[in-house]
Amino acid sequence: MFRSDANTAVLVGAGDISSCDNDNDEATAKLLDSIPGTVIALGDNVYIDGTYSDFINCYHPTWGRHKDRTKPVPGNHEYFTPESTGYFEYFKNIPSYYAYDLGAWRVYALNSEIDVSATSAQVRWLIDDLAATPRLCVLAYWHKPLWSSRYEDGSDNTYETLWKTLYDAGADLVINAHIHNYERFMEMNAEGVAVSPGLREIVVGTGGVNHDGYVTRLSTTEVRDASTYGVLKLILRPTNYSWQFVPISGETFTDGGNTNCH
Repeated sequence: MFRSDANTAVLVGAGDISSCDNDNDEATAKLLDSIPGTVIALGDNVYIDGTYSDFINCYHPTWGRHKDRTKPVPGNHEYFTPESTGYFEYFKNIPSYYAYDLGAWRVYALNSEIDVSATSAQVRWLIDDLAATPRLCVLAYWHKPLWSSRYEDGSDNTYETLWKTLYDAGADLVINAHIHNYERFMEMNAEGVAVSPGLREIVVGTGGVNHDGYVTRLSTTEVRDASTYGVLKLILRPTNYSWQFVPISGETFTDGGNTNCH
């Protein structure tokens, strides 16, 4: 049983969420209704263009009822509207990327849709914050994953610098979406080779819009599913974390486990 205390926190969410064309986002929002903690919306939070009207008409009636406890990041569909103005207006000019403390953890909400090169302002900020606020337990989330069995070559090297920066700092976990399925990986090093301890990626683009299949299977994939909507629930403790994929009502796929921080 989960017992909350000052140093233990719950983080729950998914990406690729709302469309006025179906009710899958309401099914995943009902999961949030019964799960406490901080909600993460992992980008492509509303389709199709991420306009303010899309947010008000499609996202707000479902996941929007948890807006006050949501720590979002934008996805590529938010940027179908120039400068992602609909996203920033709806979330009241939240920073483009930011960090916060949650229990004993340091959490980074990053923006995959702007420059993430080694010389970018975002990466320089990330390096500085990792150095200035060291924690035993660190996680980050952004929209587009580095690793996915949906990619023909298994990776999108745009995000190698983010991954290496976090790995070099001893971070524990990266959460992504963009790919409309669930995929959990082994702990890996900066090159994507399985190591322990290492940095784990979980893709959870299962918020409701639709499903994507796979085109390959990476050797570091541990669990995957491309037919279930749901949310990822994390329990963040001072020295470890546990995860659980929670499916919508009527579905049976799930996944769970725990890992020590390093």
